[in-house]
Amino acid sequence: MIKTGNPVISIYTEMTPNPETMKFVANKLLYPGKSIDFPDENSAQPSPLAQALFSFPFIKSVFIASNFVTLTKTSETDDWQDMIPTVKQFLKDYLEEGKEVVNDDEVMKMKAESSNEITADDNDVVKRIKELLENYVKPAVEMDGGAIQFKSFENGRVNLMLQGSCSGCPSSMITLKAGIEGMMKRMIPEVKEVTAEAE
Repeated sequence: MIKTGNPVISIYTEMTPNPETMKFVANKLLYPGKSIDFPDENSAQPSPLAQALFSFPFIKSVFIASNFVTLTKTSETDDWQDMIPTVKQFLKDYLEEGKEVVNDDEVMKMKAESSNEITADDNDVVKRIKELLENYVKPAVEMDGGAIQFKSFENGRVNLMLQGSCSGCPSSMITLKAGIEGMMKRMIPEVKEVTAEAE
């Protein structure tokens, strides 16, 4: 039987600065304008796709963004090259069948711990920090298959959360300190330091 109506999906991979992660890019929007991180299988409830990906024994974490999925493998798993064809085929089939990627109702139930969205409670400095993250940092780190979310700002210290390929990446601390901290200190004098935690 020939399936009709569903577009043909193509998936290609991109290396990320983190050797443990691989970025799988689709020619289809998966989660338009948003990103969501599943650091472990227990957190995957809102995403049928993430739940399905965790069925692979070598998958440690799943990060879904606008048109890509970043997967982190377990450290004891040898090399990505052996797993890429299997994962690409799985994603292609899953998306061509039109299955649900993320259930937004379930996402809403999860408390949004960190977000770059500006809220009424944010003071002027926090608003500027979030705008800077959204406009300058987000596009750059998404190219590498990751995301950086605002967590808090206290006493001159900005605390961020690293997600996707940024989490556990050897070069992320350099990016954080040399890139993001330097830019924030220049553009927002109230910022004295930038720290990060991985999920």
